[in-house]
Amino acid sequence: MDAFWSPLLLSGKLALYTTGILLLVSAPILFALSMYHFWGKPLVKSLVALPLILPPSVLGFYFLLAFRPDSLIGRIWESVFDSRLAFSFQGILIASVVFSFPFMVNPILSAIENLPVSMTQAAYTLGQSRWDTFRRVLLPNVRPSIVSACLLSFAHTIGEFGVILMIGGNIPDETRVASIAIFHELEMMNYDSANQYALILLGFSFTILVVLQLLQKSPTRPILC
Repeated sequence: MDAFWSPLLLSGKLALYTTGILLLVSAPILFALSMYHFWGKPLVKSLVALPLILPPSVLGFYFLLAFRPDSLIGRIWESVFDSRLAFSFQGILIASVVFSFPFMVNPILSAIENLPVSMTQAAYTLGQSRWDTFRRVLLPNVRPSIVSACLLSFAHTIGEFGVILMIGGNIPDETRVASIAIFHELEMMNYDSANQYALILLGFSFTILVVLQLLQKSPTRPILC
């Protein structure tokens, strides 16, 4: 029983860590893209959205090059943490953060950009700085989009396969998440176990979609300062 639940628990751990990290690292990107106008803004937006259309094999290949022991990143990581990034939980965590980045940033940024400009102008009139306007006016008015972004990032991480397989392989209790476990059980011709994993992920995915639909219908009232 423990062996069966281990990939599911590892998937949950990976998705939870990924979502938490994305919330932290996306904040400055969202602040810069929503509060400033600069010539490189389309380039930054394109870089953020790149994992949406980039084949997982391409991303996984470049991560393997970056994480190999003789690379600069690999040497620094090994000297600091005395461990390797390739075929480790830390490696697939970093890859998951990058691969799921647009699922956190794009929904929130789109919601902010659709807010009335008058809200930002009113906040400036009241003496709010750009950061206070972003933190106290814009973000509170896109709370449903923030929750949706967190759910999408979490669900996307749960369903990752190609990038994790290339970077993490299939190591029990280390990199064998639920999606990899299905592949492993099929290779071993354990169709019943594969079906159980698949049904759990199917139920989880459907639940996330229902919650997202409910969030889209929930009314929000403008909040100012």
